[in-house]
Amino acid sequence: MYKLVATDLDGTLLNSNHQLDPFTVATVRRLEQSGVQFVIATGRHYCDVAGIRDILGIRAYLVTSNGARVHAPDDTVVHASDLPREVVRRLVQPEIVGTHGRVIVNLFADDAWFIDRDARELLAFHQDSGFHYRVIDTRAHDGSDIAKVLYIGEAADLALIEERLAHEFGDTLYVTYSLPDCLEVMTANVSKGRALQVVLERLRIDAAHCVAFGDNMNDIDLLETAGHPFMMNNANPNLIARLPGVPRIGNNFEAGVAHQLRKLFSIADELTPT
Repeated sequence: MYKLVATDLDGTLLNSNHQLDPFTVATVRRLEQSGVQFVIATGRHYCDVAGIRDILGIRAYLVTSNGARVHAPDDTVVHASDLPREVVRRLVQPEIVGTHGRVIVNLFADDAWFIDRDARELLAFHQDSGFHYRVIDTRAHDGSDIAKVLYIGEAADLALIEERLAHEFGDTLYVTYSLPDCLEVMTANVSKGRALQVVLERLRIDAAHCVAFGDNMNDIDLLETAGHPFMMNNANPNLIARLPGVPRIGNNFEAGVAHQLRKLFSIADELTPT
């Protein structure tokens, strides 16, 4: 019945240290060996997620930058959608970001993560892949080949940015939260759900045979697209309110996805989580 599993990473497949635990890795590998297809769907950069996929040891499709990029298991790009150059240049200006200097501005290009200051605390999210940023003057970037702009800051500052974006750009942008302190901006035709549909069509799998897992607001379309969506018990309360009919499972810090997969696929739980 289930042919494809699509899963978010942070707050979902990864533990509280933003890493993969052995129980999850063993479960996912076993399912792939039995013929189940996997899609990793995340706001993270492709280069970062490719490293995580390698640790999982599976041939997964990668939906990255919240759907702005889709890579096949052989790393071929099968879908890409960039922000317009002029929009990117506007998104990094003080009129949008604020003049206080509290918000960290990030640009996701095809093969690079650009940031406007050194923020080594962010590298804790990338322990498995070793992915690293490059500090640049984001206001000097020409705006080309950017899949996503990411703002990191306090909730009040991000709420003001969200208001400014809505006022200036209306519905021409897709603006969402991946974490309470992470506001992400892509072009309007981007979402994890749309990207998942690209993969489903490519593999000729009906959404009715797709299982999906998520925990935050950028997972809404992913969960709405899959025939069998599941929400983490640690999910954002706003996501729970938005999708009250989606079943909730265990926590990410207790390998909740792995345990649910073993139930769905009737795998005897002979492994002991670490």
